[in-house]
Amino acid sequence: MISPATGLRLASFAPSSAPRGAARLTWLSALLLSFWVAGCASLPSEVDRPISTALANPSDTRLGQLVAARAASASTRNDSGFALVGSAELAFTSRMALIKAAQKTLDLQYYAILADDTTERMLDALREAASRGVRIRILLDDFNTSGKNAQVLKLAFEKNIELRLFNPLPGGRSSQLVRILSNLKDVARMQRRMHNKIFVADNAVAITGGRNLGQTYFGQSEGTNFVDIDLLASGRIVRDLSRSFDLYWNNPLAYPVQSLMTKKEIDALRPQSPQSNTIDPAQTAPATSTSSTSMDRITLSPDGFAAALPVLPDSTDLRLLTWTWAPSVMLVDKPSKIAADADAVGESQDTAVDGLLQLMSQAQTELLIVSPYFVPGEPMMKQFADLRQRGVRVRVLTNSLASNDAPAAHAGYARYRNPLLAMGVEIYEMRAEQKGTIAHFGSAAGSLGGSIGGSRASLHAKVVVVDGRLLVVGSMNLDLRSQLQNSEVGIAIRNRALSAEATRMIEPALAGGSYQVELVNGDLLWHAPKSSALKDSRVEPDASFGLRLLLKLIGPFAPDEML
Repeated sequence: MISPATGLRLASFAPSSAPRGAARLTWLSALLLSFWVAGCASLPSEVDRPISTALANPSDTRLGQLVAARAASASTRNDSGFALVGSAELAFTSRMALIKAAQKTLDLQYYAILADDTTERMLDALREAASRGVRIRILLDDFNTSGKNAQVLKLAFEKNIELRLFNPLPGGRSSQLVRILSNLKDVARMQRRMHNKIFVADNAVAITGGRNLGQTYFGQSEGTNFVDIDLLASGRIVRDLSRSFDLYWNNPLAYPVQSLMTKKEIDALRPQSPQSNTIDPAQTAPATSTSSTSMDRITLSPDGFAAALPVLPDSTDLRLLTWTWAPSVMLVDKPSKIAADADAVGESQDTAVDGLLQLMSQAQTELLIVSPYFVPGEPMMKQFADLRQRGVRVRVLTNSLASNDAPAAHAGYARYRNPLLAMGVEIYEMRAEQKGTIAHFGSAAGSLGGSIGGSRASLHAKVVVVDGRLLVVGSMNLDLRSQLQNSEVGIAIRNRALSAEATRMIEPALAGGSYQVELVNGDLLWHAPKSSALKDSRVEPDASFGLRLLLKLIGPFAPDEML
């Protein structure tokens, strides 16, 4: 499956009914021709990449002054402050607040920015910030920039906005599938993606974590919504994130959009028919509303009846957040990890996942892991075995087959599930079907629910808590894709209060939002949450027969590093 959340994973395409006779021959010929033309495409060799860097002195901005005042009032010697973001609403409103508060610079680095109504609100805010003189740099991985999502690239032609694409693929952007097939000759390069997620305002306050930008990441999708955790950061650690951004921004793999496409070419990719049956919110309520209940987004349900979803507030007051000041370090991959000749260079480099594994190995009492795509591989398995031999309690929250948006990744995880359980690792799998809707971690009711979005949940957070005193939040999964192919970023914080807060957010998901998997006489048993009316299961719960069959078919053959 190919997902904006996970990168290019092992794909499986269902056969479709084919046209017959001459129509079929014409369609097939056109398709092959498009592959051939796209396969002949190449990237430009002469590219103008003006070098730029982050704001040198954030202290004379409102955000910089806010951070300095908070640090002074905290009477701390620590130079970085943090606040956890467990709700989809706060994840959206905090980003909007940073856009509105920025006076000089905004730097955004993302794997995916999806074109939809929720993101358009954010892009409108970026345009407004640019119009008042804020310099905006957007660095976007190229993989999800075809079809409808290509419309995001028009930002590159706005005044005061620069947009670059990292590790771009040659060829057209009209179809994601055609684009992938036309680049199969270079699968190794196509697999290497910039998975970092950084949002920095005036080099003073930043957001990092697992979320991309799109309605499914902010609880606004009618179908599946991702459950995630972000980290708001301030102070010195933000300048570290900005230095990392600059390394990627000024790297030869970062191509200005103008070197790859014209605005006219992007306009030509605009969908000719409506891709969404969403009615413009402006027709239903004022765009400046700040109440989550005062403005509804009107949609049409599958049965044709109108339904209303609460629209996210316009922003939040960052001054109301509780900031915790603590020692911290950034874990980040070098841009060279994605270079085409990265494996041939022969120069080994420590990766963000390597740093995370080193921190995990220091656990003395307990280890709590949240990873949506959990494919340990043999080296990680040895580390888990060592932790268990030392008596360390290890708990893992990951996706179930039904909640996983990348079933192939679940196939990789499934081959390690029995050995993990046999060594005493406790495994919890996210329920896909949740009561109500899924918006955030930490519901006191024991579910993951808030009041935003669809009724299906898919875990997307990447969090590790070591011994209740060390917290890591970032973009990296515990799989070989994150370790060997994608570039990643995260922040490790040594603080018991923040670690306890993160644990409190996650515990309800373990107790009420997940199945606990147990090994009974060599067979798997999924224990339903006690607070639910669900029954225990001896097969992958909530998953269709087709999904379970797919798991058995691809499981033995899929290489770990492609999952």
